[in-house]
Amino acid sequence: MKIALLTMGTRGDVQPFAVLGRELQGRGHEVTLSTAENFETMVRAYGNSFIPVKANYEALLNSSEGKKLLKANPFAIKRNLEKWIYPLVQQSLTDFYSLSKKSDKVVYHVKTMGDCFADQFPEKMIRAMVVPAIHPTKSFPNPAFSGLRIPSFLNKFSYSLTNLAYRLMRKPIVRFRKSIGLPIGFPRNQSPIIYGISPSFLEKPKDYPANSFFTGFWLERSNEQLSTDLMAFIDEGEKPLLLTFGSMPFESKMDLPRALSKLSNEFKTRIIVVKGWGIDDNTDFSGNQNIKVISSAPFGKLLPLTKAAVHHGGAGTTFECIRAGIPFWICPILYPIGDQQFWGKLAYQKGIAIKPVPLKKMTESLFITKVEELLNSQELYVNSKILSDKISLEDGIRNAMIEIERKSC
Repeated sequence: MKIALLTMGTRGDVQPFAVLGRELQGRGHEVTLSTAENFETMVRAYGNSFIPVKANYEALLNSSEGKKLLKANPFAIKRNLEKWIYPLVQQSLTDFYSLSKKSDKVVYHVKTMGDCFADQFPEKMIRAMVVPAIHPTKSFPNPAFSGLRIPSFLNKFSYSLTNLAYRLMRKPIVRFRKSIGLPIGFPRNQSPIIYGISPSFLEKPKDYPANSFFTGFWLERSNEQLSTDLMAFIDEGEKPLLLTFGSMPFESKMDLPRALSKLSNEFKTRIIVVKGWGIDDNTDFSGNQNIKVISSAPFGKLLPLTKAAVHHGGAGTTFECIRAGIPFWICPILYPIGDQQFWGKLAYQKGIAIKPVPLKKMTESLFITKVEELLNSQELYVNSKILSDKISLEDGIRNAMIEIERKSC
């Protein structure tokens, strides 16, 4: 089949689709992945054909205009939607629709707003996500708002908040449908949905639709090897702690480099830091033999060689820690909106992580105390190994491909 993979967002929204695309090609399908133009290098590295969407949200958010937009109050944001956001949304919808028309099957992230044209060829469309934020359920509150205090009796109601995004984007959606000669209104999408989530970590809710599937994690099988100098650092002593906060900017009361230096010097903790916004190019740990700073590494190879991890709570990083069988501590950057706190709470309840603390609430003393708690809890290590063994029996990518191919029959 000619399969279109459509996604939009951060690296965590794109990489699972790139992994899925590579595996689908291995089964003989012709795969094209379409997303923001700034992800072209990563998408092609997985061997996927690439069609860029002329909507670089990352560039917008990093621009002076985007930063002003993020700091503005809700009313100011609404005023700026017409100038900055609506044109990007309308253009991306046009690009995604054009590719979908030429494809036999369309697997899309809901962030692409593919629901806006799914009524034109419902037999083609399959939604795909790694965050369960679409189907209302009594089992847990909407992960997209995991930092809000939502009582359990309002769990199902919390999913109605997701509809606010579509209401906010109504203007570009209407303009898009008019531009291709479609009526403004369209029916509620009932397309099948596959979730790249392990049922061993999060059980599929009993009140989910029959055409929704928890396939298991979509984790890559990387052939990339760790660098010689990184392996040399790992082999020099005890297993190190891994710290990564992803590629998004964040605010914190503490001085992160100083906290890491104190942790390594006073508590003799060996640390691998994956450089991001919290550790810039001007940060110098060259005099500290207990800290190794790297730009990137395949987590599937690196995490099993570490003792534990401290990270931002992205779904992909969380799932990789579970596969590696190591305990972790999630310090959400996106808070209270976003799914990072959701994964942190769930991992804590499963006994494989310590209780999450948002980075914006972090202090140096709290950071060091919690890392010590993470590294010294034997129970966390036992539970992490047990869950990892269960995950090893699953093949999420293969299960997802089977569902994609089955819907074509």
